[in-house]
Amino acid sequence: MKMIPRPNRARALMCALLLQLVVSAVASAQVTAIRAGRLVDPDAGTVATNQVILVEKGKFTAIGPNVAIPAGAEVIDLSALTVLPGLVDAHNHLALTYKEVPERNTYYFTYMLDPTPLRAIQAVSNGIQMLAAGFTIVRDMGNNGNYADVALRTAIEQGWVPGPTIIPSGLIIGGMGGQFSPTPEMAIDHKIVYPEYLDADTPDEIVKAVRQNALFGARVIKICVDCKPWGYTTDEIRLVIREAAKAGLKVEGHVQTIDGGKRAVEAGIWSIAHDNGMTDELHKQMAAKGVWRAGTETPISLTGHTTQQRYDKTVAMLRNAWENKTPLTFSTDADYYVPGKTRGEVAIEFIETWKAARIPNADILRAMTTSGYKVSELEATRGPIRVGMIADLIAVTGNPIERIDALRDVRFVLKNGMVFKKDGVMLPSAFFHGGPVNGWNVR
Repeated sequence: MKMIPRPNRARALMCALLLQLVVSAVASAQVTAIRAGRLVDPDAGTVATNQVILVEKGKFTAIGPNVAIPAGAEVIDLSALTVLPGLVDAHNHLALTYKEVPERNTYYFTYMLDPTPLRAIQAVSNGIQMLAAGFTIVRDMGNNGNYADVALRTAIEQGWVPGPTIIPSGLIIGGMGGQFSPTPEMAIDHKIVYPEYLDADTPDEIVKAVRQNALFGARVIKICVDCKPWGYTTDEIRLVIREAAKAGLKVEGHVQTIDGGKRAVEAGIWSIAHDNGMTDELHKQMAAKGVWRAGTETPISLTGHTTQQRYDKTVAMLRNAWENKTPLTFSTDADYYVPGKTRGEVAIEFIETWKAARIPNADILRAMTTSGYKVSELEATRGPIRVGMIADLIAVTGNPIERIDALRDVRFVLKNGMVFKKDGVMLPSAFFHGGPVNGWNVR
């Protein structure tokens, strides 16, 4: 057997050791260890102290007070903060931003002034603002031009831009004209582009509209239950639900009348948007059937977007829904610009309505987290801070179970195991890539 000369053997051994160190360093660099001073479980309403959370390959791998931190792991010290799961806005419109100037807060004009490509760029910006405020999941419920919401979801999942996990609805399905009243030129001649709604009045049109949204990437179907006097019947809503189910999708209904709410609940709809049609009786039926309430409870503090009379009714009905144990989500319908506030700050302002309704902090937090994961149908993969789940979490300075306003000061955000915000400063560079990192087609 040929012997390796001694110097060469020493060199080979050194190279082997260096290689082992490199491999070890790379392996440990994939592990992030988070020291959490307090760790909130919103579902249980409990707080654990001095916890260690390990994250590897974008998922939680170990959680507890005595978890050993691997040598060489990146350690993030949040021991002075409260760590909790990311927040959910169950009804937002990221590709719509109407303003006082130039459209005098008339979003009907926004649809004509802003083309879909521009609105897609707005959606990216609004999504980043939502993530910075701690919202790691957003259900984007229509009014996004020509599928800008689906484009945003795809861009985030491919790694082009940072943002929340988006649950897009695509175009809202409704009777002719949708939620608004387009001119004949818009609705028939199409001399003015009007892409906000899919007109569907007959059973065949309803089926085709559902299939179109599913084909183009919707993850939930939204319909106008009663946006026009004729509205959808109970059987027509059932048809939407059956057709959506073929694609594995649930249905949310825009409801603005009591009769519309009754038809939606009778049909077995997944969730109801807005609280215009809500009553004590309907809340009881929703609780019995497990229908989610996405009430979009606008706070009076957002001047110009509600009235005192409307707000008082909103507060009373939210309280009534809570007393009836109606499944509640935190949902904002945020689609406008408020000077001095980011889209995320506009969304978090909605906790004021919940406080006015005297909802306990623990239940507000549960609506903003646990309920949000369930209505988004993501609770099996992301949301809760548990071993095996996708690693999303946020950290705040106070304890939101004791003071819900602690959620106004999000100091840290982890999304898909990557740090997006640290010490109150956004660090989005890790999310940007020169090409899709998760495949080109993730719809």
